[in-house]
Amino acid sequence: MPLKTPVADLNRRRFLRNTATGALLAGLPSGWTGSVFADDSPESPNVRFGIIALTDCSPIVIAHEKGFFKKHGIQSSVSKEASWAVIRDKLQTGDNQATHMLLGMPVASTMGLGGSARKPMVFPWILNRNGQGITLKAELAGKVKDDPKALKPFVEKAKGIGEPLTFAMTFPPGTHAMWMRYFLAAGGINPDKDVNLITIPPPQMVANMKVGKMDGYCVGEPWNARAIADKVGFSAISTQDIWKDHPEKVCAFLAEYADKNPKTVKAVLKALHEASVWLDDLGNRPEQCDIVSKPSYVNCPKDIILGRLLGDYDMGDGRKKKDDAYMIFSQRNCNYPQPKYVTWWLTQFRRWGMVSGAPDYAGVAAKVAGTDLYEAAMKEIGFAHGGRSDAPEKFFDGVTFDPKGDLEAYAKGFAVHSLKG
Repeated sequence: MPLKTPVADLNRRRFLRNTATGALLAGLPSGWTGSVFADDSPESPNVRFGIIALTDCSPIVIAHEKGFFKKHGIQSSVSKEASWAVIRDKLQTGDNQATHMLLGMPVASTMGLGGSARKPMVFPWILNRNGQGITLKAELAGKVKDDPKALKPFVEKAKGIGEPLTFAMTFPPGTHAMWMRYFLAAGGINPDKDVNLITIPPPQMVANMKVGKMDGYCVGEPWNARAIADKVGFSAISTQDIWKDHPEKVCAFLAEYADKNPKTVKAVLKALHEASVWLDDLGNRPEQCDIVSKPSYVNCPKDIILGRLLGDYDMGDGRKKKDDAYMIFSQRNCNYPQPKYVTWWLTQFRRWGMVSGAPDYAGVAAKVAGTDLYEAAMKEIGFAHGGRSDAPEKFFDGVTFDPKGDLEAYAKGFAVHSLKG
């Protein structure tokens, strides 16, 4: 019998080992490499979320408090910030890795508008629709309701004596700014020429109205309902009556972070999906209010938060209604980051002189609306979303926005504007 050489013996042992490994791996799921499963865990599991004290921070808070983030491998912490400027800055510097944000903010940051450094951002998730409002001071109750044309004589009188009315929003390129501008302009009031338009953080709105510093404001809940409870103002109109099922807050990331950590982002989205479905069970909304009303989050009595979350609207001037377009978190394809919303915001940036000349409507929308991340995350959990929509959107003044139409013509077609270039 021939003697085994060291090389022959080594080859024999390799053959036996490989054959045994092949037998062990036979029938195992694809994704196994050797004896180790391909790692699908988040690249950066520690994620700090910025929030502002508004009811629509709820998906982030609930995902944190109910363990949905942890379930998907995210070690979450929630940081309550003082203003939207702080929210932007902490995301840009990396102090926070994800954030509750007004939809227009990642658009402005990507373009370097409104005093923001040019820092590309992406939002692969819309947190909620509806549920904001425009509050006017109590002295206007019974004189102005939901028609901004009724407000114009008061604006003209104040302007005529050199004491223009003052209205507040929460951040210049944000949602509340656009709702306030759109409302005033629909009444023939130019927000840049006929009134003072100032920036106030959401939790400070009621206190500033209480001391007479402003005549109206646009903000998210619960700060419209709180003005009524404190008897300093009334709700002229809810934003869903301006644009039904409008997008509102988003969960945003730096584009660079999302590029480097796609598994982390997808894990966040999966957790937000579970939280959002939980939130849209109205039976859970009392518990939602118990949680988000805490000082570490919204810091407002839970009874003030709950009513409008259930669609019970007391407008504070004798009008009461049951509104089926209350704040939603998952229904009606709520969370899909539709590019058409970015293009609408760009038309309003154009209308109000925040950009000079026509912006790159399609190009910016493709960068900021994170449809690929959303679709990938939902595919992995088997959720059948409604997909992209380019359907027209109709506003309360009868004007229709067609995202497939001439966007520049739409932006330039308003009678009240502050166009540049």
